[in-house]
Amino acid sequence: MKVEDFTDVRYEVHDGGVAVITIDRPDRYNAFRGRTVDELISAFKTAWASREVAVIVLTGAGEKAFCAGGDVKERAETGGYGETEWGTFEIERLHRMIRDVPKPVIAAVNGVAVGGGHVLHVLCDLSIAAEHARFGQSGPRVGSFDAGFGTAYLARVVGEKRARQIWFLLDLYDADTAERWGLVNEVVPADQLLETALAWGRKMAGYSPTALRFVKHSFNADTDHQSGLSHLAFDGLELFTTSEEGMEGARAFAEKRDPDFGRFR
Repeated sequence: MKVEDFTDVRYEVHDGGVAVITIDRPDRYNAFRGRTVDELISAFKTAWASREVAVIVLTGAGEKAFCAGGDVKERAETGGYGETEWGTFEIERLHRMIRDVPKPVIAAVNGVAVGGGHVLHVLCDLSIAAEHARFGQSGPRVGSFDAGFGTAYLARVVGEKRARQIWFLLDLYDADTAERWGLVNEVVPADQLLETALAWGRKMAGYSPTALRFVKHSFNADTDHQSGLSHLAFDGLELFTTSEEGMEGARAFAEKRDPDFGRFR
């Protein structure tokens, strides 16, 4: 897939060797469907291969959302996340791409980062949040889960108790709380978010790319065994999301009502 064919994602290279990848579905709070994930993978591969790109920034369009996770409305309507280039929903491959690309990845969190969108920012090497950003999980509320990097790696970032709190209570946390918990590196005013991310990117672009690559892969090596958990989790998720229990969460979300999960206990 070529960059010029993108419909859900924007790809731009700024001065100083920083590529900015923007999820561009503001009408759906930048929730991703299958095509969105395909385009994100292509954008990261483009940045990986480009000699002019030293650092990658991932952000969302508009001011309301970084990413609201998987497009639950589409899932409720169609039973899945729509057509994809390879015929499969490649979210696990996107997770690996963010970790494996040998260049630092900065999440510029411009609004709500929830569900699968929260996982994306957690997987980035660094996170900068706008003051109005909000963070949290939603899977068990909408009949979904991430029992791979979205839980195990999150626990490495914020600790076991906080990670369980995020996943079991499903509350939203403000940017100051996220910074206090170590979930983000810095909080800035919204109008300074992208420029701060670009400044961090340009700063790192002046460093040895080989050194940065080894440092990133060294950090990842300690948690790469979690990839096995991720494979198991997504195999299970594929079965679960098409079950009656999984679809009850998606239908309730689309119909703006509370889900009835009691009958599945």
